[in-house]
Amino acid sequence: MRFRGNASDWLIAWHSADAMLAGTSNGAAGICVAGGRLVLISPDNVHWGFPAGRPEGDETPAETLRRELHEEACVEVLSARLLGFARSECVGGRLHGTVLVRSYWRAEVRIGPWEPEHEIRHRRIVPVEEAIQVVRDPDHVASRISHRALTEAGLVRVAD
Repeated sequence: MRFRGNASDWLIAWHSADAMLAGTSNGAAGICVAGGRLVLISPDNVHWGFPAGRPEGDETPAETLRRELHEEACVEVLSARLLGFARSECVGGRLHGTVLVRSYWRAEVRIGPWEPEHEIRHRRIVPVEEAIQVVRDPDHVASRISHRALTEAGLVRVAD
């Protein structure tokens, strides 16, 4: 899929969890499941998605996942399963040649008190069956990747 961001043109594609991808780690994103509920976050109380972020220092993707989910969604990861990767390649613009790889995980979590540490100001807990209607990003391509991750997590039947 094509999209434009950061004054550059990008191609983004989903890859399976067993893919060996070259590129710079762009961190981890977690689909937080607590029983039959999904934990979502938002910086603006309008666009809802998964907690995610970039690694700090020499963190592994799993370490990044645990830290980011705690910081952004105030949840404790009980277990996590790698679902796949979104690989973004800059094909035009100031970042031409850059390749970024973000891991996506299904995380079984324990919900903690809402005490966000950084830029996230809103948390929403919805029934899993409402996920596909609620997870929306202002960028259509990002929404499609999120919906693919929900499908890979076994939470929806068909990504739109």
